[in-house]
Amino acid sequence: MHKFDWYEVVNGGDLQQGDLLENIDILVPLLGDEKQKDNIPSVVETYDVIVLTQSCDIVKETCKDVLVCPIWTIDDIKKEVPHFKTSKGLEDLRTGRVVGYHLLNRCDIEGFNRDFRIIGFSKVFDLSKTNIISIAKSQNKRLRLLPPYREHFSQAFARFFMRVGLPSDIPSFL
Repeated sequence: MHKFDWYEVVNGGDLQQGDLLENIDILVPLLGDEKQKDNIPSVVETYDVIVLTQSCDIVKETCKDVLVCPIWTIDDIKKEVPHFKTSKGLEDLRTGRVVGYHLLNRCDIEGFNRDFRIIGFSKVFDLSKTNIISIAKSQNKRLRLLPPYREHFSQAFARFFMRVGLPSDIPSFL
């Protein structure tokens, strides 16, 4: 059986779906008074992120923004999601049975060693393509998720958003 690498190290402004960018400052608006449209309170939060926008869209001149979402360490996500404190919770995560999350494998590339990390799809940020390419260039070398794992991650994101809740279901046969 052929072994596929999960990651490669890339540099420069060639941004693709599955690129991991670390320590990105993101301006996050705070919920507040809707009447204050000219003065929206916000905070700067720092995240490690992964690029969600498809590579074929990023290269288009009409693409002005790029979607990213946070990546968490297992220790950090355990603080937010108690289910992940258990072996069953981590196994559910590994097998894709937890909606809204996707597990990334460890990275053993020298100098880029990372433990398992979790993508959380419930927070998505829309960043200027110009700014994120500038950030990618400034980070010099970074990790990129490779096929088929990039497609698997993309499919997990699609499943999170394509769910449809029905007002009533077909009755159980049991």
